[in-house]
Amino acid sequence: MHVNRHKRLLGSIILLALFLLQGCASNSYIVLLKNPDGHTGSVYIKGKQGQRLINVAGYGAALDGSEAPVPVDMKQIKEDFSDAIAARPKTPKHYLLYFKIDTTLTSESEILLPKIIAEAKKRPAADVLVIGHTDALGSVVINEELALVRATLVAKWLKQKGLQYQALTVESRGKRNLLVMTPDETLELKNRRVEVSIR
Repeated sequence: MHVNRHKRLLGSIILLALFLLQGCASNSYIVLLKNPDGHTGSVYIKGKQGQRLINVAGYGAALDGSEAPVPVDMKQIKEDFSDAIAARPKTPKHYLLYFKIDTTLTSESEILLPKIIAEAKKRPAADVLVIGHTDALGSVVINEELALVRATLVAKWLKQKGLQYQALTVESRGKRNLLVMTPDETLELKNRRVEVSIR
């Protein structure tokens, strides 16, 4: 799923940022942190004195590869990397809003609208992406249009309720990106959705 790819990439970027901001002194080391979704990636260090793999959150190793990874106390991580940690951008937030057969939100999804607006207010220059999706019932053309109508309606509702943003993008994916894989011409609530991402 492409959201998970971005989360793994974000984890790597965070890790690289810690390295770059810390500098390249001979006593420099790198620490692997958990991704925002709780998963941990891995990093391979190849230095003058050896090669090391770190694949456990909270473990670190010298950049020259001279020592095996060891656990690093969170207090030490915060002390050594406080500037880099503070410089990290806020993690993007993602919301899924589900629809009944037409353009009517489910009651559970309506409740999320104020939460989306509140999250956007926490970000001074929010970049909001609204993507419409459908289930597999109907033609490609009809589903592209329906998904765009749903996404446009969600964007309109959010703006009416006070959404603040720097950029707002509305897109349609029709039935091209099913959340639940189904045969064609199949109704599926979880596929009738609008995805809202705030960065």
